[in-house]
This record gives sequence, structure tokens and C-alpha cells, in this order.
Amino acid sequence: MTKTTGITWAAASARRFERQFLAMSARTGTPVADVAAAMLGVHAQVLSAAELSVGLRADGMTRADVREALWPTVSPTAPPPPPSPSLVKTHGPRGTVHLLPARDLPMWCAALPAIPDGRSAPAADVRLTEEQARQVVGAIADALDGAFLTVDELGEEVVARTGPWAGDPVMPAFQTMWPRWRQVLHRAGQCGALSFGPNRGRRVTYTRPPHFAPLPPEEATRLLVRRYLYAYGPATPQHFARWLAAPPGWAKARYAELAAAGEIEEVRFEGAPAWVVAGDTGFPDEPVRGVRLLPYFDAYVVAAQPRELLFPGAAYRRALAGGQAGNFPVLLVDGVVAGVWHQRRRGRRTTVTVEPLVPLTARQERELADRVARVGAVLEAAAELVIGEVTVGAHA
Repeated sequence: MTKTTGITWAAASARRFERQFLAMSARTGTPVADVAAAMLGVHAQVLSAAELSVGLRADGMTRADVREALWPTVSPTAPPPPPSPSLVKTHGPRGTVHLLPARDLPMWCAALPAIPDGRSAPAADVRLTEEQARQVVGAIADALDGAFLTVDELGEEVVARTGPWAGDPVMPAFQTMWPRWRQVLHRAGQCGALSFGPNRGRRVTYTRPPHFAPLPPEEATRLLVRRYLYAYGPATPQHFARWLAAPPGWAKARYAELAAAGEIEEVRFEGAPAWVVAGDTGFPDEPVRGVRLLPYFDAYVVAAQPRELLFPGAAYRRALAGGQAGNFPVLLVDGVVAGVWHQRRRGRRTTVTVEPLVPLTARQERELADRVARVGAVLEAAAELVIGEVTVGAHA
């Protein structure tokens, strides 16, 4: 382990891999929430991709383990109360659906609402006033406490608790009109009033996560910066802002506060200024070696910066969608993106097509076959590897 303030991409990648359970998988029996915490949240717009993100980082873990952490099975012989989830599916960074450790909700649900919202406000005749938004979020929390409701059932409860104005169909969406209250659905998730329950057939359900006391917002945002730098540093305020979809000026001010307090320190990363947690300047001597597969919107490919070094050459053109990471599952070779892949499931079998952008050695092809078998094991399916062109588009 080398200590240095002149950090290379190879050294930063090696440390990030270690802390992400990518260099070495978490041991059998590691709690799902511990893996999700190391990733600083698991993108879960597509639950199967989230299950892969977690499962590929831990020996023996499958999608069933992830779902049990989200929605624990109630044993008929166990006394009440029912077990609390260790993992929560809710609106996280960038307003997108994530799996977050329940123990981290005091940080997330104080830090995320503190980020200035840069989106354009709805028209005056559509948007909720701040008081109305507060009422709706409170109504959502009350309605979901101990319940699992579809969005229509939740809407009825919100209107009953607030007033007919909340149900006015004023929001254009998917060739229909959504009721007014739904414009703060993500806000309810980010502040801890709402999370996702298990599907009821094809219909999504919502519930309320375990009760908790949020941290003071300033403490929460400072903790989030330190957690981000521990997982993905060295990183600049611009990297942090991009990861959160936050205003760059807001992120720069948070870094300045922590630097003034001696909680983070400046280093040279690939010849440019960047930041790490104060004193956290030890990096591995050996670079990343080997082959990995990461699914759609894996936390590592979204958060690790600079993006042009993670996606070198042809990978920048092939594996990104307009510069946005995550739209393609990626093949990593020696720590950088070197291909894309796609899996198509049929019953208990899945075909994994991998399109390398660099020649693979015989050893790397054998390792790739092992990684594909692991994808199948996580998804509880028998996996077949095909090396060839991936013909589906982004986020297919």
C-alpha cells in the first residue's frame, strides 16, 4: 500500500474496486445491506439489474437474498412484530429509484431534500404550493404506515386526507392526465414517507419504510460527501454534483465547508486537483486485473470519474448514450470498460451475449465464462455465453 498525494487512475481504480467488492467479492453471509452501503445505493429502476449489481459483489448471493432484505418473509411461527427490512427501495440520488440500506435513511432522507431542485417548476395552475406539498407528503406517510397500496389506492387516501384539489387531473403523462398530488411522489420517497412494496401481480405497491429520525440536513450532507469520497474518491465537486444531479455551485460550497473543517483534503489526481477524506491517502500498489460484468446503471460506472478514463477510446462511443453512463451493461477488462453485453432470459435459462471491444486472451475468455455463470447463479438461471455483437439499443 502506497501513500501518495499524486494519484494515478490505476491507483484510484484499484482502491475503488476494493471498496466496491469488485476486486474480491464479499464473503458468503455478508448482509445485503452492507454491499448496498459500500456502493452508496443501488440503482433499481430495473430490479433485476439491481439484484445483479448486489449479487455479483458477494459470494453465493442471489436475487432471492436481495428480495428477502427488501420484503422479509413473515414466518407463521414467529411472534409479532414482523421483521423490518434491512434494505429499502425508494427514490434516491438523482430522483431515481434506488435500493438503500434502511440504516442509512437518516442520512439520505435529510441530505436529498436539502439539494436545490434545478428542474423547471410546473405551470402555476398545475403545481402544488409548498403548504399543499407538505400536506400531501404527510398524507402519503399516514396512508402507507403499515399498508401496501397501489398508486390508485394511495391517491384515494391522499385525497381523503387533504381535499379534492389533490386529485385534480392536471399533469400530462403517457397520453393521460395524472392527479396533482403525484408531482411530489419522488419527494415523499426522498424524505422517508414512501418506499416500494412487492408487486401485486403487475401492479406496483407502495408502503412506508421503517420509522427513523433524520439527521440535521447540514450534518447529513457533510456525511454524504465523506461517504462519496470514501467510495469513489479522489473526486472533484463537479464529479459529486454530476453523481447527484445537483447544482455545481451547491456541491462546491459543500466541499469548501468540509475542507475548512479539515474533514477532506486536496490531492493531485492525474495531475489535477481532486479531494479525498482527510488522511485517506493510501492506495494499492497493484493495478486492477481481470474481467468483470456489470449490469445496467451499476453504481460503479455511474459514479466513478473521470468518465473518459473509465470509458477509453471506442468504449466512450459504444457504451455510453450521449455521455450518460449506465444505459448499457458493460464488460470491464483490467478496470476499464472494454465491451457491452446483454442477457435474454427464457424460463430457467438465460443467454448472455458479450461484445468485446478489445481482443480477449484465452485466459480472459475462461474468466468471462465464469463471470457469465455467476450472472446466471444470481438470477437463479442456467447461463450460456455467446461472444458476438449486441444488437439491442441502449437500456433495452
